[in-house]
Order: sequence, then structure tokens, then C-alpha cells
Amino acid sequence: MWSRPDTGATPTSYVAPTYSAAKGIFESILRWQSVDIRPLRAEICSPVVFHRYVTNYGGPLRSTSSVKSGSSHQVFATVLINVRYRLVAQIIERTRAPDGTFAPHAYQDAFARRLANGSWFTTPSLGWKEFAPSYVGLPRPDLEPCAVENHEIPSMLHTVFDAPQAGKIDPHFVAGLKVTNGVLLYAQ
Repeated sequence: MWSRPDTGATPTSYVAPTYSAAKGIFESILRWQSVDIRPLRAEICSPVVFHRYVTNYGGPLRSTSSVKSGSSHQVFATVLINVRYRLVAQIIERTRAPDGTFAPHAYQDAFARRLANGSWFTTPSLGWKEFAPSYVGLPRPDLEPCAVENHEIPSMLHTVFDAPQAGKIDPHFVAGLKVTNGVLLYAQ
């Protein structure tokens, strides 16, 4: 569920993760202050299938009468099912380690170890926390972009914050993105 902000109370998913969602997936595996992760592309590796999803919300944003009666609020959404993505990112050094280690290489090594061990910083999610992936790891040999996936995305949420780390909320959108032969190239 890569929520489109323009869909309001009945959220609908983009066909691929947003830039900030892809960044969040990488950082859920390993997060270091010395590097910045910049997603380059998302490859859609299975046909996009939209599905109607209903969940019960019991939080404080319900109507006053629902809160008083203890009843939940149903949220309807349009989500994706059976997704397979390959995400590609660039690692940019923010600060040099005191011992002179080149942080991007060290990060890449530590990232690969985390993937192999399944020892993540937090559990990766596919947008909403209840959507956990069934596989997170190095790309499988049969994973190729789905050539029939071609989409125009008139406007896509790019980043939510004004800085890569410890930023303030300042949503930024990118217009005119396209998924071509299963590949979405993120704007830099």
C-alpha cells in the first residue's frame, strides 16, 4: 500500500513504492547516520493487481460517538496484492568515520550481512505496517521487470521531509513519472 495522498479517506495505492517508501525499506534493514540512501529505481517484477481491502480502525481519530460506544471505524482501501519489487539505491557518504573507513563500502557490507541473517533494524513493510513482505533479500535470479507494466503517474509523493535525516515535514511531489517496461526511475 503505497498511499496516494490525493485519495483521501479511501486510500488507493500507487503501482510502485514512492521514493521515501523505498528509502524507508532500505533504512529498515540498516540505518546509519554516516550515509544517505538515495533510491534510484523500483522494478515491478510481477503484474500489478489491485484489491479491495477493509480494516477496522479503533484509534482516537474516530467520531466522538464511536469512541464513547467503543465501536471501530471501517477504513476501505485499494491495495496491491502479490507484489514483487527489486529496489536499487545509491549510498552517499555524509560523514567520514573517525578510523578513515569509507562509509558506503562498510554500509554495503553490513547491509548484505543483515540481509543474509535477517537481522533488521525494524521489520520492512510494504507501505502500511500490517503488510510485511514474504521475502527480503538479495535479488533472485528469476526476478526481472515485468515488461507489460507501463503506467503514467501524473503526480507522486517524493519525500515527506525537507532533509534526508532529521528533517521537518515538507511534502514534495514529482510530476510526470512513468513506469516503462516495469521500471520506475525516481527523480533525483
